[in-house]
Amino acid sequence: MFLNTLSGRFLLLTMVFVMLAEVLIFVPSVARFREDYILSRLERAQIASLSLLAAGDMIDEAVERELLANAEVFNVVLRRDEIRQLVLSSPIPGPIEETFDLRHAPAWELIRDAVTALFDPRDRVIRVIGDPVKRAGLLIEATMAAAPLRQAMIDYGLRILGLSAVISVLTAALLFFAVRRVLVTPIKRVVDSMRTYADAPEDARRVIEPQSGVVELREAEVALQMMQKQLTQSLRQKERLAQLGGAVAKVSHDLRNILATAQIFADRMESSDDPMVKRAAPKLVGSISRAVGLCETTLAFGKAEEPPPTLSRFGLAALAREVAETERLAAGDSGVEIVTDVANDIVVRADRDQLYRVLTNLLRNARQAIEQTGQPGTVEIAIGEGEDGWWISVGDTGPGLPERAREHLFQPFQGGARKGGTGLGLAIAAELVKGHGGRLELVRSDAEGTLFRLVVPRAKAA
Repeated sequence: MFLNTLSGRFLLLTMVFVMLAEVLIFVPSVARFREDYILSRLERAQIASLSLLAAGDMIDEAVERELLANAEVFNVVLRRDEIRQLVLSSPIPGPIEETFDLRHAPAWELIRDAVTALFDPRDRVIRVIGDPVKRAGLLIEATMAAAPLRQAMIDYGLRILGLSAVISVLTAALLFFAVRRVLVTPIKRVVDSMRTYADAPEDARRVIEPQSGVVELREAEVALQMMQKQLTQSLRQKERLAQLGGAVAKVSHDLRNILATAQIFADRMESSDDPMVKRAAPKLVGSISRAVGLCETTLAFGKAEEPPPTLSRFGLAALAREVAETERLAAGDSGVEIVTDVANDIVVRADRDQLYRVLTNLLRNARQAIEQTGQPGTVEIAIGEGEDGWWISVGDTGPGLPERAREHLFQPFQGGARKGGTGLGLAIAAELVKGHGGRLELVRSDAEGTLFRLVVPRAKAA
């Protein structure tokens, strides 16, 4: 399990890489050791030869054998003044199998010869050639056994590998603790913060506070902090919406009972003989019926969505004039003029009550935007028909939507365009149009006014 952690894997990789680096150093160092070993034997052989030359014939055979044994060679040849002279000699146990000239050997050749010597276990006799110490002659050559050289190289290599292992373990341990301090501990802190936050995401006190000094980790902590704050805000908003939904459902239940009583009295008003009452009664009955239907729809709040549209054929002109007349009554003497530009022969197949709600929301927003300026203005409804379906545009000469309202146009409780507004009107309108397979879009909004356009496509069953 330890090797599956970040610390364990980093420790293992560090040891592997350090050992790999030591291996890359090992081969040249062994080659260098072999060269130094041979040169030291040549140096001993030269000293023994000079001793013999200085003594002349006074050194007996036993002393000569001792000099060769100390130099660890079989014989020594000096070349001085263009004369090649056998200075020291002893019986050679076998033929000379290979000659190595160290005077001008390149590095790759020394490495090659060292690797060959390591993997050749035979006790061969080799000849080695080098430059005499202090230039005491042109060259010196000696014959020697390869087995002691190979054993010395193996001993040296084992010491190097052991030292490399110790260095790799110490380096890995230091890096291990450094990584735990610099990386693993901050990462575990981020993970612990995520777990703690997941237990209660509504609690803003559990949002992580960036503390890491590593740039990348701090950026990750900042990004996590932003995500947690946005999630906490969204959860709080959803909780408020859920509470609001429960309250609206209760209010709608009681309001439906009140409107039911009003609907009974409105039905009786239709039998009145007063001409004004007879004229106003159908509109009053229609408004109360729509209010009752809206309350019943609100009671189905658990679905968290509008009911599917009930399609029927009706004239768009009559619907537009009805909505316009209602808004004219609401405008009163505010100076807002409601204008309709519709053709009487346009018949649409849609849900009349839902389109009524959409147009009412759009016209009310436009009228209230103009009234807030204190200046007279115009709201215009235009209707048309194309190959794909029907379109309705609602434009006004108001001050235009603020930037925040445009950014969150169809989001409830965020796209309000006036003080005290909730932004629910446009959100509901967009959802109702979407239920028809259509779209509601903002065409323009600037200092000269605002223009919305909704498109209702032709139903497949039409």
